[in-house]
Amino acid sequence: MSANIRPAGVLDTDYGQDIALNRTRTDKLVSWGLFAGLLLIPLLTVEGPLGLRIIPQTWIGLIMRIAIFVIAVQGLNILTGYTGQISLGHAAFLAVGAYSSAILARELGFSFWVALPLAGLFTGCVGLIFGLPSLRVKGFYLAMATLAAQFIIPWLIRFPLEPLTNGSRPLDVPPPTLGPFSFASDNAMYYLVVILSVFMMLAARNIMRTRVGRAFISVRDNDLAAELLGINVFTYKLQAFFLSSLYAGVAGALLAFYDNTVSLDRFSLELSIEFLAMLVIGGAGFPLGPLFGVGFVNLLTQWLIPLVLLPAVGSVLPNLLPFLSPINISASLRRLLFGLILLVFLIIAPRGLAYRWEIFKIAWKIRPYSH
Repeated sequence: MSANIRPAGVLDTDYGQDIALNRTRTDKLVSWGLFAGLLLIPLLTVEGPLGLRIIPQTWIGLIMRIAIFVIAVQGLNILTGYTGQISLGHAAFLAVGAYSSAILARELGFSFWVALPLAGLFTGCVGLIFGLPSLRVKGFYLAMATLAAQFIIPWLIRFPLEPLTNGSRPLDVPPPTLGPFSFASDNAMYYLVVILSVFMMLAARNIMRTRVGRAFISVRDNDLAAELLGINVFTYKLQAFFLSSLYAGVAGALLAFYDNTVSLDRFSLELSIEFLAMLVIGGAGFPLGPLFGVGFVNLLTQWLIPLVLLPAVGSVLPNLLPFLSPINISASLRRLLFGLILLVFLIIAPRGLAYRWEIFKIAWKIRPYSH
């Protein structure tokens, strides 16, 4: 949206400027400045080389988890936001990436640099299998078909593949290494995760500017019209499932190497639904939607609800609802508050935070004529 709108007097003089992601000098400076700021964060922590205490060390782990989940939700954005195919089994594909990378590193001796892409490709192939029903069904029925992945894949990991996956027990994963250098510390792993997350976000944005990406959007908007225009709808749906699962596999592998362990309990149906919530909140079909959605949900669950809302509401509700046990109230209050905030958010901003961000940028670019 806003990429096609620029201040008066900013014109393109060649084709390279027309297709550039950052079309003005200000956009380039802001983008590179934000990226450089991300890379500087570990240097300002107590475990950095300078031993500074400017930024809390806990931010490193939080930013890494956000970056890993951004990759996963970006894959879901390709499938749901751009192609219009709903998936309720995304967490299961993360499990495939996590376990396959762990097995490649533990049992076969592959390095992180080989196990990561192989795990992504293998997860993409698994996603193709569960994308086959998209030939016959769509919408709610396709969601039910993808939900099967959330039950089939954990069952396979827990029982038939138990000798390799350890079943329900955690599976240890060795830390990534590059020659004599180890990424065992959080600050070292930070650069690996953040740089890869930025690269995959840029890759997804560029995919949407290609012929494949435009075909995805055509299938989402009207698959019948797309087929009449000569687009092989089924082929592009399968490509969307492959790319979405590949992103999920890479995110799962990163999560496994970051935690140095894999546990099947982490990849539940609840996580798949949470991914969908992140995408809807951030803005489905927008390049920055996954980043906004993951950041907002983490801010909500890690800071706003436990530190602000729970103490305030938790002290009032037992008096208002004396017929309920205070223990039951405190146990369910976190989920209740999360659901209520999502409900209010969808009423206020149904198209997501990324849409509001695009509107803000357009209004800024055409100021003072934003009306």
